[in-house]
Amino acid sequence: MFSIIKAAVGGLTALCRVNGHQQGLLHGHLKVLASGLKTHDIPPDYSEVMLPDRRKLKFVKKMPDFKNAKKEMKNLKDIQGPATAANAFTKGEFAIVAMGGGYLHWGHIEMIRLTINRKMDPKTTFARWRVNGPYKPVTRKGLGMRMGGGKGAIDQYVTPVRYGRFIVEVGGKVELGEIQRIMTEVAQKLPFKAEVFSRASLAAFQKRHADMEQNNQNPWTFKEITLGNMLGIRKVLSPKDLCHNGRFAGKFHLPWRV
Repeated sequence: MFSIIKAAVGGLTALCRVNGHQQGLLHGHLKVLASGLKTHDIPPDYSEVMLPDRRKLKFVKKMPDFKNAKKEMKNLKDIQGPATAANAFTKGEFAIVAMGGGYLHWGHIEMIRLTINRKMDPKTTFARWRVNGPYKPVTRKGLGMRMGGGKGAIDQYVTPVRYGRFIVEVGGKVELGEIQRIMTEVAQKLPFKAEVFSRASLAAFQKRHADMEQNNQNPWTFKEITLGNMLGIRKVLSPKDLCHNGRFAGKFHLPWRV
């Protein structure tokens, strides 16, 4: 039936061309049905990927196993500057990377664990922690207490995080497009700015910052100004500013500073 209709329409179109219509009366209302081969990208080879036995994030304790917990002062250096540990990939292919400093509470860690474990496929994906459990004590006084009387009691424990620290690392027989939505959802709920990176995107990000510093045309950089102590600027700078060349303002990272 379909072939008869197609032959009739083709004959009508040819008749219109014979009568002087170059495009045909039904040219704008016809749709040519054609089939062909579609080209798809070659799927990645996962033959060398080894999945561990425990593929889900393990439960993290709410407080450390301290016999005699000692109170600590609030120290900005715990979250200021770049991370010196857990700042590179180990076994995974994708990771959530902190783009600023801050403190992870136990509620944030539990949110990460539940979100990733519930939404990822353990048959093809694994995840592992790159941060320690809460270990830094945070004190707090009761509501309505007067000032003085010493430091308050320990209220909770937190995990300090610096810029460039990996929070969670994900890998397995999976691509970034399959896991990016879950990791982005987790990164947006963290108390500091965080982004999702793969091995290739992290290398390109680091190379872009290195090229920006190497190809800088401005001779008056922060480093040159501090080395020359122009206008006595060292009086208002901290040792951390001199060490990191002004790339950090407290817990925040300044990516445009060269």
